[in-house]
Amino acid sequence: MRALSCHVPLLSLAILLGGCGEVWNNPYPSQDGGGNILYSAFTERPKHLDPVQSYSEDEAEFNSQIYEPPLQYHYLKRPYELVPLTAEAVPRPRYVDAAGRAVAAESPKVAFSVYEIRIRPGILYQPHPAFARDGDGKLRYHDLARQDLQGVHSLRDFPHSGTRELTAEDYVYQIKRLAHPRLHSPVFGLMSEYIVGLKEFAERLKQADAALAAGGRRNAWLDLSQFPLEGVQAVDRYTYRIRIRGRYPQFAYWLAMNFFAPVPVEVDRFFAQPGMAEKNLTLDWYPVGTGPYMLTENNPNARMVLERNPNFRGEPYPSEGEPADAGAGLFDDAGKRMPFIDKVVFSREREGIPYWNKFLQGYYDSSGISSDSFDQAVRLSVEGEAGVSPEMAEKGIRLETSVGTATRYFAFNWLDPLVGGSQPDAASRERAKKLRQAISIALDWEEFISIFANGRGISAQGPIPPGIFGFRAGEAGINPVVYDWSNGAPRRKSLNVARRLLAEAGYPDGRDAKSGQPLVLYLDTTDRGPGDKPRLDWYRKQFARLPIQLEIRGTDYNRFQEKVRKGAAQMFAWGWNADYPDPENFLFLFHGPQSRARTQGENAANYANPEYDRLFQQVKHMENGPARQALIDRMMAILHEDAPWSFGFHPKDYGLIHGWVSNLKPNNMARNGLKYRRIDAAQRERRRAEWNRPVLWPLGIVAVLLAASAAPALWGWRRREQARGRA
Repeated sequence: MRALSCHVPLLSLAILLGGCGEVWNNPYPSQDGGGNILYSAFTERPKHLDPVQSYSEDEAEFNSQIYEPPLQYHYLKRPYELVPLTAEAVPRPRYVDAAGRAVAAESPKVAFSVYEIRIRPGILYQPHPAFARDGDGKLRYHDLARQDLQGVHSLRDFPHSGTRELTAEDYVYQIKRLAHPRLHSPVFGLMSEYIVGLKEFAERLKQADAALAAGGRRNAWLDLSQFPLEGVQAVDRYTYRIRIRGRYPQFAYWLAMNFFAPVPVEVDRFFAQPGMAEKNLTLDWYPVGTGPYMLTENNPNARMVLERNPNFRGEPYPSEGEPADAGAGLFDDAGKRMPFIDKVVFSREREGIPYWNKFLQGYYDSSGISSDSFDQAVRLSVEGEAGVSPEMAEKGIRLETSVGTATRYFAFNWLDPLVGGSQPDAASRERAKKLRQAISIALDWEEFISIFANGRGISAQGPIPPGIFGFRAGEAGINPVVYDWSNGAPRRKSLNVARRLLAEAGYPDGRDAKSGQPLVLYLDTTDRGPGDKPRLDWYRKQFARLPIQLEIRGTDYNRFQEKVRKGAAQMFAWGWNADYPDPENFLFLFHGPQSRARTQGENAANYANPEYDRLFQQVKHMENGPARQALIDRMMAILHEDAPWSFGFHPKDYGLIHGWVSNLKPNNMARNGLKYRRIDAAQRERRRAEWNRPVLWPLGIVAVLLAASAAPALWGWRRREQARGRA
């Protein structure tokens, strides 16, 4: 037995070496090898999967694959275009007066807009115990007591499931849930201003909920189907109608959001039973939809899994898009039924380095690019075009870029007596305007993008980003106050132009022409710590070039918000991300009646211009077309001249994708893109094996050393055995 112990290390090493045909560091189960599975990661655990409460991007990553509102965005077309999802067509509003009589869209008598949505018959929900019925047709799991849930820890513990057809009433029920007294919907306030009767409906639900509590039935199920909502009604099994106050053409975009996805009454009742919430058996944890995927594993601290919905009807891959899509292979699957992937595995990664390393090893199919890994991943050409580094190209990794539907800007408070535009006399307003124009030229956003965003952005010529109707490309779209058009590209005007404007404003060489005192301006910002020092130093440097002395007033975020809300900040940097791809969603940021200081609106700069406000009221209600574009062009000219913002930049999203992933085109408005993607699992397996080959020579050295160390003992043992034999 003692002799055997000398051979154990060698035996273990032999076993180890014998298994080296497999990839040792594969984090996934071996049975998933070669599977039609997409691998991704998430860093922040989703807080809400209930569509009435969910509003963040990390939650939409899951919800948008499961829930189906009536409309969606075309996957390939730009500018972004609404197309049907479960609806038969994109609804066009019918306009009526206060008496319900039809009127023209442009009529001043328009009192209501009526949207009638007809959904396609035959759409089924995913399998779910909420729909399970017994032999008599009775719902199996709708009268459960707490003791019935003793052995239940997940939906898998219910032995039966069922489904049913999607109906118009399911969409009506979800809209009612926006007003549920126990839920907080971030869009209820806005929707209650438009959907007829929603505010009053919320009050009735609040009273009904209070009556339940008074009767000793606190948190008992509140059946919303028993309460009529004036502005939302089911017309028949497949048609429902929504009545909106006045004209609000942008409402159609809301019909592509999960707030307006269907929730069946059976599901609401199922999850409302006693004891369900304590076991995380809620709609917030287990979404139920008609989409291509369903959530089969929810462990937000480690892993979340989407699997193909067996009841999904299928959807054809689009056959139209942009001219460049054909060359990118984005039409190869045109007309084929989606989804193409069977399963999507999301792993929790709390830090960026493990995520990045696993992507390089082939264990994640795509990745973002952090600042730390940017130089390793991306190379910029002399012309400024981005491409992958040779290391990435050798691995077959490609770069996908898209300009976000967002803008980052530097605002001048219109109420400020020095940089604003609300002074009572024309001469003071003109001086302030030239000061804003000079600063707008001096703020070199091209340099900012290069230094602080790794080149991931494009200089903004106005608030509207590319991909949104109203954006003008090329020379027609430049801001002529700040840029010249030179050699086919916008070129920022020289500092000499800015200094001339500064002198015309009454501040030659950065000093007040009357008092001789240096001009001091104030940038209000959040005090985030030493990491922000380079950025704040950059702002000081830009102003010093004029020269203007810039003082930074840093406060905590709440105090900063309060200063902006009260109109007490002189200048500040901020941003805006679009809720929907309509120019109104950017133009309203300058609408006078929506001043932050005066009405708590989104016009944080408190800008006001009567002509702009008049044009906004026209543009807001118009359909996209030449007439609307002409008015937007005029509004842009007003903003360029008035310069309430220094139009900073539109951020650019960069992503890396392995060569085995196809049909991926960034879509900054839609999050339901998983159904379009395709995976070449065989190629992925080959590359993983190639990139993760074990390095065996150190083990060989260990084997030799172990053998050498064991040899004396082995020889001694043999001599003793031979001596015993002779004895």
